[in-house]
Amino acid sequence: MTKADSRPVATPAYSVVQSTPHQVLVCKGCKRTERHRRPGVSMIANLRAAIAKTDLTEQFEVTGTACMGGCDHPCSVAFRAPEKASWLFFNLDPIDDVADIVRFAELYAELEDGWCRSVDRPGKLAENILARLPAMIYRPANPA
Repeated sequence: MTKADSRPVATPAYSVVQSTPHQVLVCKGCKRTERHRRPGVSMIANLRAAIAKTDLTEQFEVTGTACMGGCDHPCSVAFRAPEKASWLFFNLDPIDDVADIVRFAELYAELEDGWCRSVDRPGKLAENILARLPAMIYRPANPA
């Protein structure tokens, strides 16, 4: 058996379709916290309700995903958009931090490249970063 053959098959697939210009991804696999039994599922519901009360509904969708690897610090939330930096935040509360996540969504929508300083991000989002990834801009290589 080769190494490739022993690799587990991802079920469900770790691919997420994006149908709006911006997306908030929430880890549905985050483990129980002291306050929340299923923090990711609660976060999705609370973020969707909060965003529905703003003018961001055409700009953002909130989508759950199987796992984002922040297991030691639930709940993980990511922001992504084409040609913008992506952000992965951790240790967010599905009740207490929702308003700050929505404020960051408003900021992120306005940022041309998705980059901002920690002092610009509200609440825990200023410091609780697992990753900030540069934008992916696809340019095919020139054929030789």
